[in-house]
Amino acid sequence: MKASLSRTFALVIASGFAMASHAADVTVSAAASLTNAFREIAPLFEAANPGTKVQMNFAASGALLQQIAKGAPADVFASADQETMDQAQTQGLVKPAQRRNFVSNALVVIVPTGTANAPRSVNDLTQPAYARIAIGLPASVPVGRYTKGVLEAANLWGAIEPKMIGATNVRQALDYVARGEVEAGFVYATDAAVMLDKVKIAVTVPTAKPILYPVAPLPAGPNAAQGEKFVEFLFTPTAQTILSKYGFGKP
Repeated sequence: MKASLSRTFALVIASGFAMASHAADVTVSAAASLTNAFREIAPLFEAANPGTKVQMNFAASGALLQQIAKGAPADVFASADQETMDQAQTQGLVKPAQRRNFVSNALVVIVPTGTANAPRSVNDLTQPAYARIAIGLPASVPVGRYTKGVLEAANLWGAIEPKMIGATNVRQALDYVARGEVEAGFVYATDAAVMLDKVKIAVTVPTAKPILYPVAPLPAGPNAAQGEKFVEFLFTPTAQTILSKYGFGKP
């Protein structure tokens, strides 16, 4: 009996140490277009906050919101659009006062680098030469919503929607173009910048509203305090320099 109790006590102590070792972990759910920049920012935040480990979760903003709403652990939510963050706010997942825009982006049309006659405007995408066009699914992918909005405003959605190859996030749309599986695709300028050896920007597409990325800590997160620190870190010169390096603009 004593041996059994000793083993139980040892397990409890070990478990306690394990929990303590992860107590400072901060989980960041961020839009897929932030992947490269956030992966470079994370170790710098860890260095500035000894004992803290950053866990990253990248996906389409809509998919991330669904995960968080269903109870997935997260301390920070960084969205690629205002609409998704609005939904998070409506659901009580973030506090309005803690929500801040931290970068901006631009919508572009990309084609494989080997494309001889690239489109000069979105109107050109109605031509037969562009039979397949990668577009983020508008229901859950912000870049898809921006794209649909632009095309609807230009009365082109009806002509281009049948050509759409739906992407579950912006990086999937980028991959489709990079692999030559589609003739063109809509992505952010920052996504195109990470694969300039495989894709080229054909058109920079003006949007009705600026593409601003909001970020907010999640009060119900397992480590809300560290989440607040990570959000603050994004506004430091160190983090802003990295974001700028990857093509993000000021909000």
